[in-house]
Amino acid sequence: MSASHKNLHSKLSIGGLLITLGIIYGDIGTSPLYVMKAILGNHVINADIVLGGISCVFWTLTLQTTIKYVLITLSADNHGEGGIFALYALVKKTKIQWLIVPAIIGGSALLADGIITPPISISSAVEGIRAFYPTMETQTIVYIVISILFVLFTIQQFGTKLVGKFFAPMMLIWFAMLGTLGTIQVINYPEVIKAINPYYAYHLLTVHPDGFFVLGFVFLCTTGAEALYSDMGHCGRKNIRISWMFVKTTLVLNYFGQAAYLIHHEGSTLQQLGGENGNPFYLIMPHWFLPFGIVVATLAAVIASQALISGSFTLINEAMRLNFWPKVKIKYPTEVKGQLYIPSINWLLFFGCVGIVLHFEKSGNMEHAYGLAIILCMIMTTILLNYYLIMKRVKLYFMVPLITIYLLIEFSFLFANITKFAEGGYVTLIIASMLISVMTIWYLAKKINKNYTKVVKVDDYKQVLVELSQDLSIPKYATHLVYMTNANRVDELEEKIIYSILQKRPKRADIYWFVHVNILTEPYKTQYKVTEIAKDDIYRIDFNLGFREPTKINLMFREVIKDMVKRGEVDITSRYESLNKNNIIGDFKFVLSEKFLSNDNDLRWHENIIMNSYFFIKKLSLSEERAFGLDSSSVKVEKFPMVLHAPENIGLTRIVPKE
Repeated sequence: MSASHKNLHSKLSIGGLLITLGIIYGDIGTSPLYVMKAILGNHVINADIVLGGISCVFWTLTLQTTIKYVLITLSADNHGEGGIFALYALVKKTKIQWLIVPAIIGGSALLADGIITPPISISSAVEGIRAFYPTMETQTIVYIVISILFVLFTIQQFGTKLVGKFFAPMMLIWFAMLGTLGTIQVINYPEVIKAINPYYAYHLLTVHPDGFFVLGFVFLCTTGAEALYSDMGHCGRKNIRISWMFVKTTLVLNYFGQAAYLIHHEGSTLQQLGGENGNPFYLIMPHWFLPFGIVVATLAAVIASQALISGSFTLINEAMRLNFWPKVKIKYPTEVKGQLYIPSINWLLFFGCVGIVLHFEKSGNMEHAYGLAIILCMIMTTILLNYYLIMKRVKLYFMVPLITIYLLIEFSFLFANITKFAEGGYVTLIIASMLISVMTIWYLAKKINKNYTKVVKVDDYKQVLVELSQDLSIPKYATHLVYMTNANRVDELEEKIIYSILQKRPKRADIYWFVHVNILTEPYKTQYKVTEIAKDDIYRIDFNLGFREPTKINLMFREVIKDMVKRGEVDITSRYESLNKNNIIGDFKFVLSEKFLSNDNDLRWHENIIMNSYFFIKKLSLSEERAFGLDSSSVKVEKFPMVLHAPENIGLTRIVPKE
């Protein structure tokens, strides 16, 4: 990755700050749409509850979002990339095996959250229309929300470059609107500022009808913090930290403004003030301003969803590189680094979102399902962060209290959210557990696969290969024969490759190439290394690619060959006399080996489940040739039975005929 490219976003600049507003704060930025409404519910407005509510919100934003994420977690970057998988790639170096558990749970929970955030944000915004048309059917709102979702997911394939130009100014208008509306109310009732005193937050738990469980609704104000960390690669740490000051100020002003308005109307209920869908967010707007407010809120909600969708693409791409997810098709719609589009995930999310809208219908019902998955993700981030701090040799007297405080806060939120399980939380947990099982099966199967792959030393077969190459009695299979190998060491090869060349049907070629792709723990790097095993006969190429780089082996391999020819290291002209005379380049043939589960296996029951599920998922995922970006015309796929535990001795006895 060029230096200039790396600094494009991470440099502090006005442009960078604007892009950050557009990309990162959607989820946190739209929380004023539903947090206060959720805290109050159908209860009569009571000043203590209102003050306690915003006191809780203020301290949650300060402790959870500002200190944990913006100050501490953003420091844990993997070459500028953030997110739970980037954090896992960092702590993987500690060689602690079980850290994969929080990584998989956290990643799955974050993806599950991506299915519920768009519906709740967009529904909350669209429901504002009821201020004008109180009789509007819920069904109509559901149709409007689904249409917006459809448009949103359809434009993903064009990349966010086009939308990005529109996003940043839009979010600037949104935050300015939040701050202004809040300030007007606070000026009318400045006493509300006393809620900054944490005593009110504590007092809320004693006076609120739901008691301790009200924290489940308070928690909604910080749900976007995890997405903020995931998107660090797009914007850079400095831009996020500086712009967060502005964002947090406008959010706090808006919450305090809603509180000032509510205290002014103590004794009523939200329904009396604003009809069935009474929402303090819309109640604080002057009536003439409502149409504009609803449009801006809906656009902001769409942008919030956009951030989560592009975050999900990044997450799946990293999961594929870490061997947690089957290979799926990735498109790169624009030239911007880190911009990707994964069609299968895009439509999976779309149908998930539509399912949520149809199941819950109103944003008020979605609040129950929201928050349970993301708090799991936050706890997992805290666990990984703990090991990151240990790795960085942070002083114990600083680290232990810090991690303890955060685990306490997050477990309190988790218990407060547990009651949501029956009311809809089960939806996100079912989605998360499905994702967890796919990731676990894929990871374990790859591990089993690796354990049972036999490797041999190249040197033992070097002579045979050189002689085969020159044995004219065998018809030539290809001029250049290319095998993809998983063997990490340069002097080793899988046994099945040797078997394929020598035994399946002897494959004579002028030059044998062995290509290995090594995925690094850093995001952007493209390097290769050539090893000459036998001059003019056997070569090995190792590609070292960052976990965000596309694996286009066809193009890269051609580039390497071109470079070797230029340096005079290899001659790739055909060795057939007539073609050689006219400088015609020889043909290249790639051989890929595909495994299938052999019937001769004595598998343990759990291995049986894992391997059968693995091969089932594999059928749905990309084929090896498409994953490596190879042209199918020059690829031969060979099928190999995969024998894990061959039955020891069958115990046959021979019958000898009597004389």
